[in-house]
Amino acid sequence: MDFDLIARVFVYFARAAWITVELSLLSVCLGLCLGMAAALCKLSPDPWLHMPARVYVSVFRGTPCLIQLFVIYFGGPQIGLQLEPFPAAVIGLGINIGAYMTESIRGAILAVERGQTEASRSLGLSKSQTMVKVILPQAARLMIRPLGVNTIALIKGSSLVSAISVVELTYTAHRYIGSTYRPFEMFLLAAMFYLVIVSIASFFIRQVDRHFVMEI
Repeated sequence: MDFDLIARVFVYFARAAWITVELSLLSVCLGLCLGMAAALCKLSPDPWLHMPARVYVSVFRGTPCLIQLFVIYFGGPQIGLQLEPFPAAVIGLGINIGAYMTESIRGAILAVERGQTEASRSLGLSKSQTMVKVILPQAARLMIRPLGVNTIALIKGSSLVSAISVVELTYTAHRYIGSTYRPFEMFLLAAMFYLVIVSIASFFIRQVDRHFVMEI
């Protein structure tokens, strides 16, 4: 184990770790927006909303995330979509995780007692008011854990974006292996940073979940 080498490259891995954090946060935000929209569309009786949402979930859950990243980054220019590696990675990861978040959000909404909807409608609330003011606040606490699992999966899966030249942890490890020929130290250091990021994210998710439970 070359500790001197680890000390020399540590700062570069720290910078790459911050890029991983930024990438994960932006992708989660995009995924949440897409997931919420797709979940509401899947719950709609309107086939013009329901069917596209079903296709979106089926396609992006049924194909590898790496292939989706390749299509966006390498295939995009063929249809006039020229993206830098980082935004392509955010879009690719966000769309992919959004498909999984769709089912987590949809399941949480369906878990709210049907009587809540009926009671709200009897009080004169519209469908949209019932969803926003009654159903979603109750479903929110049920979403925390599954969305947390999705978030952790995204952080670890973000290593895939090294394939489209995003300079995050995995890409940085590969780059320094090429110049140092010390794969054990480089991958071990990258793994340690991933572990720290995932541990912090898990702690935050537990705190949010605990907050919702205490409010019940």
